[in-house]
Amino acid sequence: MTAPVFVVDSLEGVGPGSVVEVTGPEGRHAVSVRRLQPGEDVVLTDGLGRGAAGAVLRTEGKDRLLVEPSDFPVEPEPTPRITVVQALPKGDRGELAVETMTETGVDAIVPWAAARCITQWKGERGLKALAKWRATAREAGKQSRRLRFPEVADAATTAQVAALLAKADFAAVLHEDRAYPSDPLATAELPATGEIVLVVGPEGGVSPEELARFEEAGAKAHRLGRSVLRTSTAGTAATALLLGRTGRWS
Repeated sequence: MTAPVFVVDSLEGVGPGSVVEVTGPEGRHAVSVRRLQPGEDVVLTDGLGRGAAGAVLRTEGKDRLLVEPSDFPVEPEPTPRITVVQALPKGDRGELAVETMTETGVDAIVPWAAARCITQWKGERGLKALAKWRATAREAGKQSRRLRFPEVADAATTAQVAALLAKADFAAVLHEDRAYPSDPLATAELPATGEIVLVVGPEGGVSPEELARFEEAGAKAHRLGRSVLRTSTAGTAATALLLGRTGRWS
């Protein structure tokens, strides 16, 4: 079994001979929940691609862990980078989408208030929902042993999504309407480097107006397969397909 991952604020200056302190909620989880003991292996990360792997030196109290790292792995910037624009699902399906996309390997997630979204992020409710998505990405990043966690951006408008698509090296909108022409994502020509941006619509689908705007920005409609996936699972399936086809899973 691989060593558990814990997040620290910074690994700046950490190298051979360093002793790193893990405190707060992470330290409490390590000491009081995981009950780690001296000599057990752990991996520390800043979530930005840097790691420090080594053995527990000692624990103090209920929330303080001291680690002496001996290896310093680095997770390089991915290429091509994969960003999923995720329409806001109902209930807790948003956290499910973020969790599974993070575990699969997505690089960035952009919440999108699509025209047909039932859920709307407004005021304090929106800030709390965004905080949940970010916390979910962090926890899923730890669980999947990632050193570079996906960025969860602020909620975007349709205009902001169109601007993001216009800058992408490959831009696609998942669209299941059989009456609307779309190409299989499995056969699309993908870039070897740069940025891939994929739009996942809400349960009610992407509106014709949104499709037209995204097409003007350079995006094309694509489908995954015969079955119609929920908005909370489509991004994960598409991310897995793209990771395999671009060689990032090889």
